[in-house]
Amino acid sequence: MLAAIQLNISLGDADPWAPSSRPALLAFVAFLGAFLFIRTSARLMRSPKVPWWPGSVSSGDLHIHHLVWGIVLMLVAGFISLTPLDSPWREILAVLFGIGAGLTLDEFALWLRLKDVYWAEEGRQSVDAVIIAAPLGGLILVVGFPFATSGGDVALAVDIGLALVFSTISIFKGKTATGVAGFFLPLISIVGAIRLAKPGSPWAHRRYGEAKRARAEKRFPARRSRWRELIGGAPDAGA
Repeated sequence: MLAAIQLNISLGDADPWAPSSRPALLAFVAFLGAFLFIRTSARLMRSPKVPWWPGSVSSGDLHIHHLVWGIVLMLVAGFISLTPLDSPWREILAVLFGIGAGLTLDEFALWLRLKDVYWAEEGRQSVDAVIIAAPLGGLILVVGFPFATSGGDVALAVDIGLALVFSTISIFKGKTATGVAGFFLPLISIVGAIRLAKPGSPWAHRRYGEAKRARAEKRFPARRSRWRELIGGAPDAGA
């Protein structure tokens, strides 16, 4: 049980440049590229300075959100990839799956809330989802399986369970980067899980009384997230 107590981590096991890792690398790059392209496209459609940029895809009065195309791409690529395939089809399907994931996660807030909040304050959850998915995918690609297996199956299961618990608590406390990094380096997520939650986080809303929420607001004063706006654009003022 020593591995479970120490939360052993084995970094550097993966080789993203190896031929066997090429589909995963291409899927990751395609995911990032698709997200950046569709988010930039949406911002250009919103801007009056570029009226020549193509608008949304519609059928009559029906606006077809790009998450629809993303879901279709992931379903098609996912099902076909279950069959025995050789190169270059494995790489092609990986790229299609990555593009679909990027298009779908860009509208994460929409399919979470079942309403169009793309440019509302709630729409920032889409950017948060990508901020979680991108580092997690990159770390898995570079690091590989981060847990030591020498302690046996029980210790491995406890390691993974504890890492998930602390990472999830950190994320629910509004510390996304801490939670993601902490899955690979659990000491980081343990600190994030123990310390005070951010005032706007789900943890603070559900578990903090007025006094503790006041402490959180003093610790984490409200301010504009410029890096989030740089990635996803500023929400509409009246939304």
